[in-house]
Amino acid sequence: MLLGLELNWNLYGNDYIRTPAPGIDIFNPVYGATLPTSFNTNVNDENKQNTVGVYLQDQVTLLPNLKLLVGGRLDFINYKFREIDYNNNRQLTSQNEFYDDAFSPRVGLVYQPIQPISLYASYSESFVPNNTLSANLVALKPARGTQYEAGIKTELLDGKLSATLAVYEITKTNVATTDPNNTDYSIAAGEVKSRGIEFDISGRILPGWNVIASFAHNDTYVSVSEDNNELPVGDRLVGAPRNSASLWTSYEFQSGSFKGLGFGGGLFFVGDREALLPNNGVVLPSYVRTDASIFYRNENWRVGLNFKNLFDTNYYDSHGYYLLPGAPLTVLGTISVQF
Repeated sequence: MLLGLELNWNLYGNDYIRTPAPGIDIFNPVYGATLPTSFNTNVNDENKQNTVGVYLQDQVTLLPNLKLLVGGRLDFINYKFREIDYNNNRQLTSQNEFYDDAFSPRVGLVYQPIQPISLYASYSESFVPNNTLSANLVALKPARGTQYEAGIKTELLDGKLSATLAVYEITKTNVATTDPNNTDYSIAAGEVKSRGIEFDISGRILPGWNVIASFAHNDTYVSVSEDNNELPVGDRLVGAPRNSASLWTSYEFQSGSFKGLGFGGGLFFVGDREALLPNNGVVLPSYVRTDASIFYRNENWRVGLNFKNLFDTNYYDSHGYYLLPGAPLTVLGTISVQF
């Protein structure tokens, strides 16, 4: 049995200082435009959130090959927001507060017909504060979700490899999305769904040789628009690829003069993604990123070099209403000691 308590206090704010700037032709850029010296927006906002969460979970062995997991979490959320306009001598332009609570249950069942194979099914609910505002400065209500999942887990090669195949459906309500008419604020989608399948395999093929591989197909879309006609039913969600896959393998010498020396490499594929919601034809293309590493381990210390985006592939990610380039070739050196 597991019993827990979470207390969380969060305080954060933003300063908005902006003014229109001269445009630039991205195909024929001319640099050196005069920087603005005055600003027509000078606003500060402050957000406070207090959270209390209590959770209880119990795992019961019904039969030697049948286990039941039952649990739940009770959350209490208090959220406060205020906005001050410095252009009008610190005038309070808006203040909002809401309180919410919710119970989120979970239940799961695992059945082993034979020792190396486990069949499982689970149901769970979620409750997550949005921590964002609509254009009329009203805090969005927390997002709620339900998840159904079923799958099979197995061991291969006498336990050297483990594999998992899972199917799932996740339904969320009141999901915050960027307001297309005012990108500083958010609107809530009535309901969105995510349906998919995942396959993972990992383990040690030979002494020193490890491998991790995965594939996922994920279909995410707006399923109910309700009163929000800004988000058409059927539109794909932002930044969610239909297909993704990865492969990482590493080898560490187990004996001889090179004992402790290791190296690894991997490929990471991300399919095309919608950049905006509502969808408007702006699609981020798929890409393959290559990473690598080399390291040396001796007793309780380790040094290594990690190379991310080894071939400097150009790719982009969507963050809210903005498109940002992915990190270029990045080299990270690490030194670690365990004691």
